[in-house]
Amino acid sequence: MPRTRRNRAGAHRPAHPDGTADHTDNEASASRVLWKGAISFGLVHIPVGLYSAENRSSFDLTMLDRRSMHPVGFKRYNKDSGEDVPWNDIVKGYEYEKGRYVVLTDEDFRRANIEATQTVEIVNFVPQEAISPLYFDTPYYLAPDKRGEKGYVLLRETLKQTGKVAIANVVIRTRQHVAALLPVGSVIVMNTLRYPNELRPSDELDIPSGNLKAVGVNAREIDMARRLVDEMSEDWKPETYRDTYHGDLLALIEKRVQAGQTEAVEQPAVEEEQPSPKGEVIDLMALLKRSVETRGKSGKPAGPSGSRGRKAGRSAA
Repeated sequence: MPRTRRNRAGAHRPAHPDGTADHTDNEASASRVLWKGAISFGLVHIPVGLYSAENRSSFDLTMLDRRSMHPVGFKRYNKDSGEDVPWNDIVKGYEYEKGRYVVLTDEDFRRANIEATQTVEIVNFVPQEAISPLYFDTPYYLAPDKRGEKGYVLLRETLKQTGKVAIANVVIRTRQHVAALLPVGSVIVMNTLRYPNELRPSDELDIPSGNLKAVGVNAREIDMARRLVDEMSEDWKPETYRDTYHGDLLALIEKRVQAGQTEAVEQPAVEEEQPSPKGEVIDLMALLKRSVETRGKSGKPAGPSGSRGRKAGRSAA
């Protein structure tokens, strides 16, 4: 059966010279502490550990030379001499002039601002709904050590009762992040946030205005769409959702193995240009009505089963 590997962001990605991977690679398990420090909450310091909250799956793919099907490797080499360089002889440097570097060690990164590299510094509190989902980036768990349990519970319960999110500054590796601390059950989750300049503006997109009359949406269509939303509404159960594409790709690989077509290299198909649908008149009301009726009869949306049916309906609209 084809292999999959847990906690890998990509195949054969090089590690850092110190033998560790970047935090976005999700190499660390949830039980392995990534960072130890404290939450700074006014004059209160809560000793905590930082743990990865992600557990991604990806295929264990190997890059091959298509001419011989032999694996392709990477070399760390000295660009001046061409000689291979072992990890133990690799250091990090900042090029301040052409060809001249300042060497930086892990201790230098820590000593640049010891307090910043050891503290989740809470700077203010905001309503959770005030943060756009666009800003949320990477989740982590914060867990207290024995000395920090009381302060941890105090902060967690305060966040729950006030409905607020703590906004904090934290340094992870060599980068400072702004982060949101929010209670999820009994754990405090620290979700790093994107900075505003890391988000692209949407004003360059051709988005319809909020004037319903101008875009031809009427009250009956809104009412029917709301009925469909009501029919499809249910409790959030994340465990019911699966990465079906992952399974489909595994099935394709297994089929190729069984057929003995393991080294066939297919050229990408040339897709024909589809005519622009701009001149096509879509009867949204009829589609919505049919969707509501079908949902009411079977509990499923119109069209083929699963997400493929929903996708077909969306593309038609």
